[in-house]
Amino acid sequence: MTSVRPKLKPEQFKAITGWETTTGDVIWMRGDGSWTKIAAELGAFAGEAAEEALAAAQADEAHVTGAYFMQVTEDGKIDGRETLRESIRANGPTCHPQFAKGGR
Repeated sequence: MTSVRPKLKPEQFKAITGWETTTGDVIWMRGDGSWTKIAAELGAFAGEAAEEALAAAQADEAHVTGAYFMQVTEDGKIDGRETLRESIRANGPTCHPQFAKGGR
Protein backbone atom coordinates (compact mmCIF):
# COMPACT_ATOMS: atom_id res chain seq x y z
CA MET A 1 0.00 0.00 0.00
CA THR A 2 1.30 3.41 -0.85
CA SER A 3 0.26 6.87 0.24
CA VAL A 4 1.04 8.29 -3.21
CA ARG A 5 -2.18 9.20 -4.98
CA PRO A 6 -2.53 8.05 -8.57
CA LYS A 7 -2.34 10.81 -11.16
CA LEU A 8 -5.79 11.54 -12.53
CA LYS A 9 -6.05 12.09 -16.26
CA PRO A 10 -7.10 15.59 -17.40
CA GLU A 11 -10.45 14.37 -18.74
CA GLN A 12 -11.38 12.62 -15.46
CA PHE A 13 -13.70 14.56 -13.19
CA LYS A 14 -12.15 15.68 -9.93
CA ALA A 15 -13.22 17.39 -6.76
CA ILE A 16 -10.93 19.51 -4.64
CA THR A 17 -10.75 18.79 -0.95
CA GLY A 18 -8.58 19.73 1.98
CA TRP A 19 -8.83 20.82 5.60
CA GLU A 20 -10.24 24.10 6.81
CA THR A 21 -7.23 25.96 8.20
CA THR A 22 -8.96 27.37 11.28
CA THR A 23 -10.86 24.23 12.41
CA GLY A 24 -9.23 21.23 10.72
CA ASP A 25 -12.61 20.16 9.33
CA VAL A 26 -12.75 18.46 5.93
CA ILE A 27 -13.96 20.88 3.25
CA TRP A 28 -14.72 20.65 -0.47
CA MET A 29 -14.64 23.30 -3.18
CA ARG A 30 -17.98 24.06 -4.79
CA GLY A 31 -18.26 24.66 -8.51
CA ASP A 32 -18.21 28.43 -7.91
CA GLY A 33 -14.92 28.29 -5.98
CA SER A 34 -16.41 28.73 -2.50
CA TRP A 35 -15.93 26.10 0.21
CA THR A 36 -18.39 23.77 1.94
CA LYS A 37 -18.30 21.18 4.72
CA ILE A 38 -21.07 19.24 2.94
CA ALA A 39 -19.70 16.68 0.46
CA ALA A 40 -22.96 16.65 -1.51
CA GLU A 41 -22.27 20.28 -2.52
CA LEU A 42 -18.80 19.69 -4.02
CA GLY A 43 -18.01 20.79 -7.55
CA ALA A 44 -16.74 18.44 -10.27
CA PHE A 45 -13.93 19.86 -12.40
CA ALA A 46 -12.11 18.52 -15.46
CA GLY A 47 -9.36 19.64 -17.80
CA GLU A 48 -7.74 23.05 -17.44
CA ALA A 49 -10.56 24.27 -15.17
CA ALA A 50 -9.58 21.59 -12.63
CA GLU A 51 -5.92 22.64 -12.67
CA GLU A 52 -6.86 26.31 -12.25
CA ALA A 53 -9.23 25.53 -9.38
CA LEU A 54 -6.58 23.44 -7.58
CA ALA A 55 -4.00 26.19 -8.00
CA ALA A 56 -6.45 28.71 -6.51
CA ALA A 57 -7.19 26.36 -3.60
CA GLN A 58 -3.52 25.78 -2.86
CA ALA A 59 -2.92 29.54 -2.86
CA ASP A 60 -5.79 30.08 -0.36
CA GLU A 61 -3.75 28.95 2.67
CA ALA A 62 -5.70 31.24 5.00
CA HIS A 63 -8.80 29.11 4.37
CA VAL A 64 -7.67 25.64 3.24
CA THR A 65 -4.69 23.44 4.05
CA GLY A 66 -3.45 20.50 2.00
CA ALA A 67 -5.80 20.90 -0.96
CA TYR A 68 -5.73 18.01 -3.43
CA PHE A 69 -7.76 16.31 -6.17
CA MET A 70 -10.02 13.35 -5.56
CA GLN A 71 -11.78 11.44 -8.32
CA VAL A 72 -15.53 11.97 -8.69
CA THR A 73 -18.17 11.31 -11.31
CA GLU A 74 -19.48 14.12 -13.50
CA ASP A 75 -22.36 14.66 -11.05
CA GLY A 76 -20.00 14.86 -8.03
CA LYS A 77 -20.28 11.36 -6.55
CA ILE A 78 -17.09 10.03 -4.93
CA ASP A 79 -15.46 7.58 -7.33
CA GLY A 80 -12.20 5.86 -8.13
CA ARG A 81 -9.41 4.11 -6.29
CA GLU A 82 -9.77 6.00 -3.03
CA THR A 83 -13.55 5.70 -2.74
CA LEU A 84 -13.52 4.24 0.80
CA ARG A 85 -11.06 6.80 2.15
CA GLU A 86 -12.93 9.73 0.67
CA SER A 87 -16.30 8.35 1.77
CA ILE A 88 -15.05 8.16 5.35
CA ARG A 89 -13.84 11.77 5.11
CA ALA A 90 -17.29 12.78 3.86
CA ASN A 91 -19.45 10.71 6.20
CA GLY A 92 -17.41 10.10 9.33
CA PRO A 93 -16.10 6.88 10.93
CA THR A 94 -17.42 3.48 9.94
CA CYS A 95 -17.48 2.11 13.50
CA HIS A 96 -20.95 3.25 14.65
CA PRO A 97 -23.75 5.36 13.14
CA GLN A 98 -23.87 7.72 16.14
CA PHE A 99 -20.46 9.06 15.12
CA ALA A 100 -21.43 9.81 11.50
CA LYS A 101 -21.44 13.42 10.36
CA GLY A 102 -25.19 13.29 9.70
CA GLY A 103 -26.12 14.13 6.14
CA ARG A 104 -22.80 15.48 4.98
